[in-house]
Amino acid sequence: LCSGNPSLCSSYVLYAGDFQFAVSSDDNSELWLSSDDSPLNARLMAYVGKLGSEWTAPGEFTKFRSQVSKSVHLMASRRYYFEILHKQDDKGSDHVEVGWRPFLPGLKYEVIDSAYISLYTDESSLKMNHVDHIPQTLASHGPVPAETHTRSKHGADMLQPDPRDTFFNIPMIDPSHLENVLPTCLYSPTYVVKDFPIARYQGLQFVYLSFVYPNDFTRLTHMERENKCFYRESPIYLEKFGFYKYMKMDEEEDDRPFFFPNPDGEFSCVIRGVWEKHQHPLRPIATARPPPAPTPPSANSSENVLPTEPLRVTSYLHTSEITESQQQRPDMDPEPEEEGGISEYSYEDVEPRPGWAEEAINWQRTFSVNSMDFETLRSDWNDLRCNVSGNLQLSESEVVDVLAQYMEKLNELNGGIYTLLRIINVEKRRDSARGNRYLIELELMERGRKVVRLSEYIYMLLHRGRVEDSLENMEGVTWGTVYAKPLLCQPVMLQWKKNVMVHFVIPVKNQARWVQQFISDMEFLHRETKDNNFNIIIVDFQSEDMDVEQALRESSVPRYEYLRREGNFERSAGLQIGVDTIEDSHSIVFLCDLHIHFPLNILENIRKHCVEGKLAFAPIVMRLGCGSSPQEPDGYWEVNGFGLFGIYKSDFDKIGGMNTEEFKDRWGGEDWELLDRVLQNGLEVERLRLRNFFHYYHSKRGMWNSQSSKAPKG
Repeated sequence: LCSGNPSLCSSYVLYAGDFQFAVSSDDNSELWLSSDDSPLNARLMAYVGKLGSEWTAPGEFTKFRSQVSKSVHLMASRRYYFEILHKQDDKGSDHVEVGWRPFLPGLKYEVIDSAYISLYTDESSLKMNHVDHIPQTLASHGPVPAETHTRSKHGADMLQPDPRDTFFNIPMIDPSHLENVLPTCLYSPTYVVKDFPIARYQGLQFVYLSFVYPNDFTRLTHMERENKCFYRESPIYLEKFGFYKYMKMDEEEDDRPFFFPNPDGEFSCVIRGVWEKHQHPLRPIATARPPPAPTPPSANSSENVLPTEPLRVTSYLHTSEITESQQQRPDMDPEPEEEGGISEYSYEDVEPRPGWAEEAINWQRTFSVNSMDFETLRSDWNDLRCNVSGNLQLSESEVVDVLAQYMEKLNELNGGIYTLLRIINVEKRRDSARGNRYLIELELMERGRKVVRLSEYIYMLLHRGRVEDSLENMEGVTWGTVYAKPLLCQPVMLQWKKNVMVHFVIPVKNQARWVQQFISDMEFLHRETKDNNFNIIIVDFQSEDMDVEQALRESSVPRYEYLRREGNFERSAGLQIGVDTIEDSHSIVFLCDLHIHFPLNILENIRKHCVEGKLAFAPIVMRLGCGSSPQEPDGYWEVNGFGLFGIYKSDFDKIGGMNTEEFKDRWGGEDWELLDRVLQNGLEVERLRLRNFFHYYHSKRGMWNSQSSKAPKG
């Protein structure tokens, strides 16, 4: 791949179809692609960052929403002009790659290699001051946009619109159309720890994370300049070596080779580019010499395509061959060096060469890198060490397979009246021993005239367990047999109620402005959603800085309850007092905090993740830093906290409610203690990061137990 400012390259396509492009770089980069071989038609397709602080690891194509292009139709045997712009500071592992894939679900991006690239202009006989041949395109010579003179927008991907945010506005599908779509089956996951003895605060170890699709961009990529824990490497290692272990530097005469593990055992090629002073046009640093590309297939060779030579490749471990112990110990001792050379993995013993500084630029320097999906290295364990990583990502191919089966059954029952418009959200809770639970949320067209939404739990049953024998006569399922293949079924007693009442319970004391902000936020939530099925319960510990009851009375919230209690602030007691006022045991309690910014879909998120007798919900909130706001969200995910908790009133009563005796004069730990008892009573706890769900930074001055008294006059 030719890179520079701009790259003077064109792409030669050997077969027609719809493609999707992606770019990866450290730091920023832009991919511009023309609709033909004319530079004048180049348009921006994908990019890494606009603010100068964004970057990716080598071959990491899905970190930012902007990295991936929309589908592009390319014709066989036609040439397409493209440019790559790359900017790099004095830190990190400088690199830039472009990948492509046929626009089909589940396919991975392959780095575009030289079999599909030719030079736009042969510069081999030109001096560096010869620049007349360089095309003047919008990529590098366009006018400065007007918006660059104004304040830059924040770089958090989570701020970009997502169809999940407003999905609740679409009318729900007729429930009768979903009856008997799938056979019923027992839902009894093996990871439930009912009656299992759990030591104090050890419930954290029994909470598992769900996988989501499509990417909800809850990963805090804008915070990874300070915190790179997502990559599972030690900070000291990354500071010293960066991400060079995911790259293979080609050997040169009298040059020590750099060997790095390749995740897939194959190599594609990419050339490094850098910015020159005064933005002087840069020649390609090297030509790529990869092995023949496995995909897309080439039908014929062309004189316009650069010749390829076999690339000498050293043996590397596949990711699947790396043991768990090796993954958990990245700083383990390297393999012994072989006689006459160094070990492939001895890079920790080598003094780093800062940027491979050279007196003269070596135009033949090349390296190889492959597409790297760091998400596949993550597990569903509740990782308490990394507070910038987002929700786990569910593979596209798995989603397509499950939904194809479901849509076939849905239309089989309803006469083919439904067309899938969009996959809004799919959440998977994995249980490899018995089966996987999915929450599927789809936007459907009904009879070609009306758009409806579907939001249901389904179950992919993998194995038959002992408890299922008792359900042998259940309609639609023969439980006495072992299935030859997984069975997609409707889990019994796992349906969420669409209009159930949600009670927000909040204890307060002398927090006037925050109380007023909370009431205003609840008014806004009601105004935007038109949802009347929620209630505010404020337990006031003798606040003297405002009349809380009057503020509630003058508000437009659909319903509220005001409870006044004497004495010092007690969070556990305040929550319990609020819950005790709820008469309907089949409604949802949401134990809340005061300093929260809520997304508009918070009510539906609470409802669909709370199922009576089955599920409780502990959403992960993003804790904003000092000076940050929902519009400029710098901060981290509160991965340790379980204080924001949704549960049915009946389940809350069953486990004994809050521990008001032990946590009478203190708070901190009462959420973990409650979690222990929730799990011991056989409930699952759903744990997800929610988009646009923030905890404001606030001063703790005067909170909470100091006895308020008026200052003496004089």
